[in-house]
Amino acid sequence: MEAFLKRDDFFDTAHPAIRQFVAKHAVGEDLHSKVLSLYKAVRDEIRYDPFDIRFETDALRAPETLNKARGHCVDKAVVFVTVCRSIGVPARIGLARVKNHMGTARLEAILKTDVLNPHGYAEVFLNEKWVKCTPAFNQSLCAKLGVEPLEFDGVHDSVFQQYEREAGGFMTYLDDYGAFSDLPVGFLRACMQHEYPHLFDDQGRFDESVFQTH
Repeated sequence: MEAFLKRDDFFDTAHPAIRQFVAKHAVGEDLHSKVLSLYKAVRDEIRYDPFDIRFETDALRAPETLNKARGHCVDKAVVFVTVCRSIGVPARIGLARVKNHMGTARLEAILKTDVLNPHGYAEVFLNEKWVKCTPAFNQSLCAKLGVEPLEFDGVHDSVFQQYEREAGGFMTYLDDYGAFSDLPVGFLRACMQHEYPHLFDDQGRFDESVFQTH
């Protein structure tokens, strides 16, 4: 389990911002309770922002996302993995390709599809088993979209969010790429370049400005 507890540039468990966040939000008498409290804090204290896509190490670090108080699904999963590791709970990043049934018109116009690739989630090791969870969509955003925020009990996988107004799926998982002890930045880029080639130039450089100017 050492690989899922380690500290690195992305999962910087010793950073003051991480320590402060954990001290405030890791509430409970046991690790299980603390993980659930941290899950809600990451979900709701960090605003989901799908338009802040960057591949630089500094931009993807958990403390950076905490300081901005916003991030996309991978960013928020990185934060959750980091805070879980900081209290001694093994955690890893999960990646998938999903169809988003509630995407905004602006996002779909940029991506030219309703497929998100990659979508980030997290896995934590609780009660002697790995459990999946998705702390991406904050409570205030869910209220605007008419969905219940995705809850997590630490026992059952929590990845499928329902869209109640149409009694359909908020997201459909098309491909699950599995879980990683490290953040595979090259794989993140490869997924995006395969799914959205129009966002990259002939030299494979990602045009992040399109998310800010569109």
